[in-house]
Amino acid sequence: MLVSARSFDEYRAMFALSDHDLSLRILDCPGGAANFVAVAGARGTDAVAVDPQYGGGRNRYGEGRDALGALVLREIEHKHAFLVENAANFVWTWFGDVERYTRLRAQAARTFAADLAARPDRYVAGALPHLPFADRSFDLVLSSHLLFSYGAQLDEDFHLSALLELARVAARQVRLFPLLLHTSDERYGALDRIREELACHGIPTRLEQVDYEFQPGGNEALVLECGGHRPPPRTAPGARPAAGGFDPVRWRHLDAGPPPG
Repeated sequence: MLVSARSFDEYRAMFALSDHDLSLRILDCPGGAANFVAVAGARGTDAVAVDPQYGGGRNRYGEGRDALGALVLREIEHKHAFLVENAANFVWTWFGDVERYTRLRAQAARTFAADLAARPDRYVAGALPHLPFADRSFDLVLSSHLLFSYGAQLDEDFHLSALLELARVAARQVRLFPLLLHTSDERYGALDRIREELACHGIPTRLEQVDYEFQPGGNEALVLECGGHRPPPRTAPGARPAAGGFDPVRWRHLDAGPPPG
């Protein structure tokens, strides 16, 4: 799976983020090399990214996490060549052209790498379907280009487990984008069944059109309303911190009362 460097402005468009949304506690899962957390954090947002690439291991080139930005820049170069050859298969309303796409992605990768080095506490190693956060740690959870995108590689059970885990750590909403397979531009086939399962768990969902489209037809997000959801007790090892145990994110605002309305 690719590690992408999407920009803060892309996130605002993909997830229809308002200024109010940016005042909330936000988790980006998986964060990849996006600069959303870096830019949002600089604006005062309490934002954290989680991704397996943030761990202490080595990537396929034998490099540690500090070299992730350089790896992504190499992948951007390959993607640029692909887009030059296949530009007609994409929608360029938001990006304008291939050159601007590549420039924005490269800028995002560099901003991410600088923030990873300066503020490593914002970047937590973890992977779905078991995240290292306590229940309702965040108000809003954003998830792009994993679930549904890799529907041909990740089965339906994984999707449901991952979505329930995202809902577990969200006090208000989970937003997912896009709803299309990355290989075919077709909508993920089990989407309706997944939504029915989520409803059975007390998580209503809705589709929301957004002002962003790159894959043809890919201009919808799935929104999970988690305010009334209470996840059941879980005993699976590693699923979440035990009471009084280690939590990799020590939120300063958890002791400051409820989040703003």
